[in-house]
Amino acid sequence: MNRLDGKVVLITGAARGIGAATARAMAHEGAKVCLCDILDEHGKALADELQADGAEAMYLHLDVTSEEAWSAVVLQATQRFGGVDVLVNNAGIYLGKSFEEASLADWRRLCDVNLTGAVLGIKALLPSLRERAKSSTHGSAIVNLSSVAGLVGAATDPLYSLTKGGITLLTKALAVDFGQRAYRVRVNSVHPGAVDTEMGAQTFVARAKALGTDDLQTARRQSIDAHPIGRLGTAPDIAQAIVYLASDEASFVTGSSLAVDGGFTAR
Repeated sequence: MNRLDGKVVLITGAARGIGAATARAMAHEGAKVCLCDILDEHGKALADELQADGAEAMYLHLDVTSEEAWSAVVLQATQRFGGVDVLVNNAGIYLGKSFEEASLADWRRLCDVNLTGAVLGIKALLPSLRERAKSSTHGSAIVNLSSVAGLVGAATDPLYSLTKGGITLLTKALAVDFGQRAYRVRVNSVHPGAVDTEMGAQTFVARAKALGTDDLQTARRQSIDAHPIGRLGTAPDIAQAIVYLASDEASFVTGSSLAVDGGFTAR
């Protein structure tokens, strides 16, 4: 039996990077997957790929900053799959600007996607998660994507760090709240280190800029050296941690901050 057999999973930012790797991993474990993103071409192609491999998958366009868009997506997912057991709040953006460089508009955009997007997703999916939990042995699950920048300060993008720190504490607060209310909805966060994805590449640019150079290879090497394991993470590395937290193997895990960071925060 696969770890996610019978589970319906909704993933934001699912068209590429960590989101896409998570969708593949969850489909492999037997989940029915609802892929949500604004990158329609990539998202539809991934849904087709998963369906060709025998998985049940659908793609839905979703702007996570829109409450109306969330309502529409929840309705469509419920009509197709009957409800949602697992929400993965993966959608996020990285600014790569210093505190002094960042404008108010930059800050608002970061908040809209990284914080408001997660809040709206949880609000929209909570009724379904609670209902599905009633017939599940170990309940439903929410996995929020934070970052090592949500555990320690990130000098290359302090405002990004602030939003990811917000996700860290929102996760803990909701885990306590939902537990006290007996909702049977576990809430955990995952904190990737530097990952070899498009967003990861943005961090190398920010690091190089902070050093006053355009030498991305040196910035990349410095990032690798900051991880005791001796390499960058990969999207599948992070996806496997998300699968674990979504599965019944993590039935006694809630309010946790799982660092998948090659030892970055161990220093």
